Amino acid sequence: MVLLLFGPPGCGKGTQAAFLSERLAIPAISTGEILREEVHAGTPLGKVVSDLLAKGELIGDSLVNDIVASRIARPDCARGFLLDGYPRTVAQAMNFSTLLQRNGLPDPLVLHLDVPDDALVERLGARRQCPVCHRIYNLLSQPPRAEGVCDADGASLVRREDDQESVIRHRLQAYREVSNPVLKWYGNASVRRVDGAAPPQAVASALEMLVRQSVPHVAPAA
Repeated sequence: MVLLLFGPPGCGKGTQAAFLSERLAIPAISTGEILREEVHAGTPLGKVVSDLLAKGELIGDSLVNDIVASRIARPDCARGFLLDGYPRTVAQAMNFSTLLQRNGLPDPLVLHLDVPDDALVERLGARRQCPVCHRIYNLLSQPPRAEGVCDADGASLVRREDDQESVIRHRLQAYREVSNPVLKWYGNASVRRVDGAAPPQAVASALEMLVRQSVPHVAPAA
C-alpha cells in the first residue's frame, strides 16, 4: 500500500502518521527526515543537499524525487509506506506516479486532514515554549502543571513569533496554495478527507477505517 498524508500546519499529521505506521506495520516517511538522514549519512545525495542548504538555495523537484525514490527502495518499504510532505508540487506528483508504475506499485491513497482555519489558529495559538529547555506545551491539550511556567525548570513560558495569529493564517494560506493543485491533480477518486478537528483517537480510527476499506489485502483491524 502507498499512503500520502496531507494536512495544514497544526492538524496533527505527525501524530496520525505514527499511529498509522504502527497499526499497519509500514514506515511513515517524512521528506524532511529523509533529507536530514541523507545529510547525516554523508551519501552523495546528502552531500548535494548539504551544499545547497549551506548556500541558502532551494532543493529542486528533481533532487527531492531522487531522494524519495532512494528511500522507498529500502527493504522496510516492501509491504508499503506512508509519505508525509511529498509530493509538494504537481510536477513531483507526476514523477511519483511514474516511479510507482515503474516499480509495479499501486496508485496512492491520499488522506487529507481537514481542519477549519479558526480551529487551527486556536490550536497553534495555544502553544507555549520553555526558553530554557525548549519543551513545548499547549494550553488547551497539554498545559504545564503550574500556569505559565515550565514543569522541568520553572522558567516562564513564552509564545513563539510563528504562533501569532497573523503568521499562522499566512502559513495556512501558503499551505493551501501549495497543496490544492496537488490534491486537484489526484482528484476526488483518490483523495479521502477526514475531520481533523475531531479528538485525536477519533481521527486515528477514521483514518485506519478508510485505509482498510480502500486498500485491498489489508487485514481488518484487531
